[in-house]
Amino acid sequence: QLQLVESGGGLVQPGGSLRLSCAASGFSLDYYAVGWFRQAPGKEREGVSWLSNGGGTTYYKDSVKGRFTISRHNNKNTVYLQMNSLKPEDTGVYYCAAGAMGSVNMRLYDYWGQGTQVTVSS
Repeated sequence: QLQLVESGGGLVQPGGSLRLSCAASGFSLDYYAVGWFRQAPGKEREGVSWLSNGGGTTYYKDSVKGRFTISRHNNKNTVYLQMNSLKPEDTGVYYCAAGAMGSVNMRLYDYWGQGTQVTVSS
């Protein structure tokens, strides 16, 4: 069964850090670009970051540049999103997705995880 599973979400105070994981099973992430998306309550899902299938190209939404880092661990078939200096506006359900190319266009991704909740609050 081909699936992505996110983990690492939780409740954190402003200024804190979390590392999200996106683990693939049934297929290798080596051949896919991986994107992270988030959806805040009452808002549309938006692209936060993506990593190309070769790992040489990354994208970050302006509001997370300098705070978030996307990386790939090939041996573990996992992609991470390290989130530092978290802000309340980073709150939402975070989803990872795998597709042929990196993009903030959700329609270009073939596989999606179930999401993990991130709440930034004091």
